[in-house]
Amino acid sequence: MVKKLESTLLNMVLVLTGVAVVMGGILAFVNHLTEGPIAEQKEKTLANGIKSVMVCDDLTVANTDTVSQTDSKGKEHTFVVYQVKDAQGQDLGAAVESTSMGFGGDLKVLVGFDAEGKILGYTLLEHAETPGLGAKADKWFQQGEKGDIIGKTPSDPLTVSKDGGQVDAITASTITSRAFLLAVNNAYNAYKVTPATDAETGATSQHQ
Repeated sequence: MVKKLESTLLNMVLVLTGVAVVMGGILAFVNHLTEGPIAEQKEKTLANGIKSVMVCDDLTVANTDTVSQTDSKGKEHTFVVYQVKDAQGQDLGAAVESTSMGFGGDLKVLVGFDAEGKILGYTLLEHAETPGLGAKADKWFQQGEKGDIIGKTPSDPLTVSKDGGQVDAITASTITSRAFLLAVNNAYNAYKVTPATDAETGATSQHQ
């Protein structure tokens, strides 16, 4: 009886192990199949995002830089700066990927700056905010909206009016608004220190 029980348990373990191996293989295969399309979709979203925030359909990314900066708390942040030119080869400025911590998690923003550092446009690439709140942030700060930041230069950090700033926060969502503006301010700072760019004056070897 004991031997039979041990045999049954062994068979069960072997079967479960076999099932786990097969399922692992299937998941790995599915992951491999979806990896390419997911990466391709992300690239497409980014390309469309750059066109949107630079307010130009006919452009090329002339250079991509990665900038690391440390905040006041000693935490390091990484930014991706896409230097952009128009069809005639003229510098348009840059689109900058910036991430900050929102209410529900990371808030990743793509911000477009012209050669002088003025905000041309922005879009949310990723967020973990409450459903509906992310959509609000994607519209609230656009041109003509209540929290309009388009055309502003964040040489003086953009802050919400509740903190003494000039930007109206999303209704009942001050934390998300602060996180969004922090991401924009940080994007501007990353743009300023990018080797080929001087956002304060627009003067570089390329912009002169």
